[in-house]
Amino acid sequence: MTDTPADTESAAHIRRTTLYLTLAQVPAGKVVTYGQLAEMAGLGRAARWVGRTLSQLPNDTKLPWHRVLGAGGRISLPAGSVSGDEQRARLRTEGISVLNNRVDIQRHGWRPVEHSG
Repeated sequence: MTDTPADTESAAHIRRTTLYLTLAQVPAGKVVTYGQLAEMAGLGRAARWVGRTLSQLPNDTKLPWHRVLGAGGRISLPAGSVSGDEQRARLRTEGISVLNNRVDIQRHGWRPVEHSG
């Protein structure tokens, strides 16, 4: 049995929705990596897909995209770019320090178990 284009689109929509719902739970002052976000959303090792998908969010999104970082807490967006400067500013506003283009994951990383119930 082969997937129809509608099935494929539906599956893609479900993946995106799951990603967005998971991202929406990341609290202010905390960060996750692309890989962690993929894993938390049940998407396996889809870090690159997460990055690509987040790069396509509309400019007026309310999702906290700025709380998602590269491996080891690295900020993926280039300094001096509009989105990169916005990410750094938003993180600092939330009390997250950025040093040498990195965020201390041990200090600021979100561990959902600690924040539940």
